Amino acid sequence: MPGDSMVDRYAVVGNPVGHSLSPKIHTEFARQTGQRLSYEAIELASNAFAAGIAELQRQGFRGLNVTVPFKREASELCHSLSARAEIAGAVNTLSFHAGGAIHGDNTDGVGLVRDLVDNLNIKIQDQNVLLLGAGGAVRGVLEPLLALSPARLTIANRNLDRANALARDFRSFGKIKVVAYTQLSNESYHLIINATAAGLIQQLPPIPASLLDATSVCYDMMYDINKATSFVEWSASRGVKQSFDGLGMLVEQAAEAFSLWRGVRPDTDKLMRMLRTA
Repeated sequence: MPGDSMVDRYAVVGNPVGHSLSPKIHTEFARQTGQRLSYEAIELASNAFAAGIAELQRQGFRGLNVTVPFKREASELCHSLSARAEIAGAVNTLSFHAGGAIHGDNTDGVGLVRDLVDNLNIKIQDQNVLLLGAGGAVRGVLEPLLALSPARLTIANRNLDRANALARDFRSFGKIKVVAYTQLSNESYHLIINATAAGLIQQLPPIPASLLDATSVCYDMMYDINKATSFVEWSASRGVKQSFDGLGMLVEQAAEAFSLWRGVRPDTDKLMRMLRTA
């Protein structure tokens, strides 16, 4: 289908991107909704993102999803941004318009919140939330999480300068505490979200197991359709009864991007059941 000029072309770009389920997800969304499109995964060189986007635009692609490590860089290419992308300073959804204009949006935050609140029934209001990492993934979810009024939101990261920059950028949306991983103690957190990319290389963020107990909820923004992610496996092995990967977030943010591109919202419940069963 990619060679059919009558089919609208879309893709996910990143580095690495070969593991992505996005082509399968968007193909199923298209089948559900009767949309005629193709969707593929394209790896771009880490030092040639802008040139890669320009080439895909020249080839006639209608839109792109953007994953690590390009979300901040993607925002700089856009001629216009949605309000949530402007707040985040990071873009994961590009739409190409007539005349070469590029519009950027960020569906990560709404995808995470829909999965946590609607799908998993996890309470965030008045709870202590710990975010691990301070990269582009965190930028996309901070404002939506703060909008749910947690009692406290803490960012833990190796690089305190980067985490402090996030706290400054988002201070108008709520109070954010910043700590180094080495400063994490026995403080209690209801929800711990791993927003690092450590899982891509089967590693763990360096947090003490003493943070966890049977009442903790652990959520990994990474996913692995074939097995538990390192973070999910680690937390579950330490007695955490509610430990989830980011497949639901992936599906929900994809559905939001699909609706932006095509004007129709697919059935995420049906797709989640299919993916989990497979």
